[in-house]
Amino acid sequence: MNTLTDLFGQVQQALFETVMQPMLFGMGMGNLLEDGFVATGWLLVGLLQIAVMLTLFRALERWRPVEPLTDRAAVRVDVIYTLIHRLGLFRVALFFTVEPLWTGLVGQLRVAGLPSFALDDLWPGVTDIAWVSFVLYLVLFDAVHYGLHRAQHRFGWWWQLHALHHSQRQMTLWSDNRNHLLDDLLVDSAVVIVALGVGIAPAQFVGVVAVTQLLESLSHANVRMHFGRFFGRVLVSPRFHREHHAIAEWQGTGTPGGHNFSVLFPVWDLLFGTARFDRGYGPTGVPDQLQGRDYGRGFWAQQWLGLTRLVGR
Repeated sequence: MNTLTDLFGQVQQALFETVMQPMLFGMGMGNLLEDGFVATGWLLVGLLQIAVMLTLFRALERWRPVEPLTDRAAVRVDVIYTLIHRLGLFRVALFFTVEPLWTGLVGQLRVAGLPSFALDDLWPGVTDIAWVSFVLYLVLFDAVHYGLHRAQHRFGWWWQLHALHHSQRQMTLWSDNRNHLLDDLLVDSAVVIVALGVGIAPAQFVGVVAVTQLLESLSHANVRMHFGRFFGRVLVSPRFHREHHAIAEWQGTGTPGGHNFSVLFPVWDLLFGTARFDRGYGPTGVPDQLQGRDYGRGFWAQQWLGLTRLVGR
């Protein structure tokens, strides 16, 4: 773990010094060098993720696709969402807008007497081992994502935004980031607050986000793949998550996506009784699409229609 962290840091430093730093100075933004270094880290993580997606995950989709691609235009829009998020553009926007607000809020709470907490100190002698603390953070944030995902489906106003993610009838490895930007803002704000609260180191936080995003891309991939009776209950597979996106999952029940909310580890669905393993690879989408409801074809149309659904128009 330390070796990988050191290697990543060296590449990040080199990329920053050769590309980002000269660009910031050229634009008269030398006062943002520290922020530019952070942005370089997110950019590097995104480039590594996209490389894995284009090689390994795309090869899996070619190997055993669930269905043929008949709507490549819809997939191209998903690629736009992926580039916005994986290349750090959305993260940088948050960094300059809402993250300072949450950082200031947590700082004020600390001053007011809120006790500090560090997950790394939970089990002295064990949690100070890099890979152990990393796994603990991975499990913790996966539990947070499970709770947020349940909320996205539970609260009607939030579902009006999250429905965009489910409206993709042609799921591929690019579909994970197909979200309304306001939906992403809510989720990422909650995750940042938790990160500040538990004291995760910036490098570990980047690693947790990177691993989570990469495995989410796999779980959305257009591939017939599951991990067997045992390991399928350890790690979310494409078949397990496709059940969550299936139209038949909640058509006529009034409950949008009532099963398989877990992002990485199905244990949360098993604990809370929302796991389902008995279905195959059904068609995906939102039932009201069958009655002609429009969720938009392009990026801006999808964002606008999400807002109109939110306000009930």
